[in-house]
Order: sequence, then structure tokens, then C-alpha cells
Amino acid sequence: MNDGIRVDPSILPEVRKYGDFDDSGCFNCGSCTVSCSLSKEGPSFPRRSMRYVIHGLRDKLRSGLEPWLCYYCGDCAAACPQEAEPGESMMTLRRWLTVQYDWTGLSAKLYTSTLWEIGALLVVGAFVVVLALIFHGPLVTEQVELTTFAPVGLVHLADLILLVTLSFFLLSNAFRMYWFTMHQGSNVKIPLRLYVTELKSLFLHAATQLRFRECANKARWLKHFLLVSGYALMFALVIVFLEWFQTDNIYVLWHPQRWLGYYATAVLIFGTVEILISRLKKLEEMHRFSHLSDWMFPILLLLTVVSGIAVHLCRYLGLPLATYYIYVIHLAIAVPMLVIEVPFGKWAHLAYRPLAVYFQNIQERAQQLQMPQETVPGHLEEISAAAVEA
Repeated sequence: MNDGIRVDPSILPEVRKYGDFDDSGCFNCGSCTVSCSLSKEGPSFPRRSMRYVIHGLRDKLRSGLEPWLCYYCGDCAAACPQEAEPGESMMTLRRWLTVQYDWTGLSAKLYTSTLWEIGALLVVGAFVVVLALIFHGPLVTEQVELTTFAPVGLVHLADLILLVTLSFFLLSNAFRMYWFTMHQGSNVKIPLRLYVTELKSLFLHAATQLRFRECANKARWLKHFLLVSGYALMFALVIVFLEWFQTDNIYVLWHPQRWLGYYATAVLIFGTVEILISRLKKLEEMHRFSHLSDWMFPILLLLTVVSGIAVHLCRYLGLPLATYYIYVIHLAIAVPMLVIEVPFGKWAHLAYRPLAVYFQNIQERAQQLQMPQETVPGHLEEISAAAVEA
């Protein structure tokens, strides 16, 4: 124990369980931080987070926001003279932080065990199939009547239950993120009004990920934006607006839900296929290292879209039984993806990353408000302490 700072030597082997964290090559030269366009005006990363791990500063690492402020553009890896892969280290830390926020312990098991990852998906998928067998409506075979086989009201009720369940886990984990970073980790007094006035940054970055555009590879931001827009749109259509979206009147092409669905389908196929090809061929820096979780979500998302297209085609072709069976398969893929991967896996970053930007803006505004009240010696002492910490 040194000045209230607890050193934990077990943090390094623990972090290594979640990816390729290379501490042996890093000698704290700072090239990664200098090359990062996002760290020049704000927090010092990835250098500082890597030092926290190497020196066993668990509490500081858990209360830090820096790993979420990194978009893995690869500039730091290109600048590292030791090829220590600081970008991949930050990716590893994001997985580790996801585990810290998750009070259920499921994230740790899913990230560190292939058996748990695959098994959990299969169990939830089997549960969906059983529910479909028990609660489905009449099997009309003369023509396709999907809304008879899968009553929209019943499916919509199940969707709302799923939405509430996902929201509970994701929001409770997000509260733990707040507790670690803003309650335990912040060294400034934060006025309550800042949480309200800075809400605009939370919504802005949740919808656009605009900080991603500051990276050199702006094409990656556009691809990411299209993928997320398709995912969010399809989620809203299926979960919230199902009664409007799922209709047996499939031949009226001018209905807006058709074209919204077609747009979401197109960008999801493009985005997932592009990601998988890039990971297979290691075309981009962020795809050179792949964890199971990096493969699982795009594969499940692609299978969800493809099975949805198959349902649509079978309805157009007038194949009743094929439509009903493939619809159940579609649900058995989509529901596990949402239940397992969103609150406990990699795609939880859709919540954690904009929250990190939001919390960081609040901390910076609080520091600005307190700055005039501080004496000059005290301010110099704070700067000196921050330099030693970095």
C-alpha cells in the first residue's frame, strides 16, 4: 500500500485471459499516445492504461474511461517501435472492463470459455424452439399465414419481455460503470446539473460515434455507422413496431416498412460480410487479432439476416410450412444473439462507449468549473501528481 494506492500483481495475468495484451514490448516511450489523434486534446491513452496494468493498479484501471475512448484505428500500433500492439491491448481492456461491470459473472465465463459461449447460445436457442412448439398458432397449409402461425400480439408481448430483460441487465451494468468511474474514480466534485447539461453528448455519440471520424480511417467510421444504423433500425422494427412490420400483406411494396426493412437488410449484409472477410484476411489493423467474441456477433447477425430473407422469399413463393419452420429457426438465431451477445458480450460497447464520452465530458467540465477556485500551488501539485501517475 502506497499513499492509498493498492498494487495488485494478479491483474496482468488476469487481463491476458481476455486477449493479446503485450506488456513485454512496452517500455513507456509514449509513441502510441503521440500518434493517437484522440488523445492529443484529452486523456493520455493507450499509454496510461497499459502502465496501470503493468504496475498492478487495479482500482485505477477499473475506474478509467480511456479504453472506451479508443476506436482501434491502428495508428498507435503502426507507431510503436517495439510492435507491442497497444491497440489490441486496449481492445483486451475493453473486454476486461465489460467483465468488471457485469454483476452476473456471465461476461467472464463467455469471454474465457468457448464451451460457455457456444453452450449458452444453444441453450437459449433450444428454449426459443420449445416456446414456439408450445405457443404457435394453427398451421395453415393452403396458403402462407405467418400471423396465424405466429400471432403478432403474442410475439410482440414476448419481444417486450425481451426488451425489458435486456434493458435491466444492460442498465444495471451501466450503473456499475458509473459507480466505478464517476463515484469511486473521479477526483473532482461533480455538480448534479452537469449530468443534465451534458446529456446531449450522450445522445449524439450514441447515435453517430462522431469521435470515430477523428481517426485517420474515416471509411471505417462510415461502415460502422451504416452497420449500426441497420442494426438499430431492424431492432426497432422487430421489437417495438412488430405489429406494423409483420404483416401478411407482402405484395404491397410501397409500404414504408418494406423499404426500411430492405435498407436494414442491405447494410447488415454488407457490414457483416465485410467484417468477416477483413478478419479472415487480416486486412485492417483492428482485424489482425480475433477473439471468439469478435467472430460470434457478426456471424450470428449475418445468419439472422439470411434466415429473415429466407422467410421473406418463402412467403413470396407461397410455401407455408417452409415459411413457418424457417421463421422458428430465424428466432432461434436472433434471440440468443440478443440475449447473450448484447448485454454480456462485445456489443455492450454500444452502451459503454457513448457513456464513456458522456462521463469524460462531465469530468472535464467539472474540472473547468473548479479551476478558478484553486490556488496556483495546488494546481501545480495536481499537475505534478498527474504526470507521475501517467
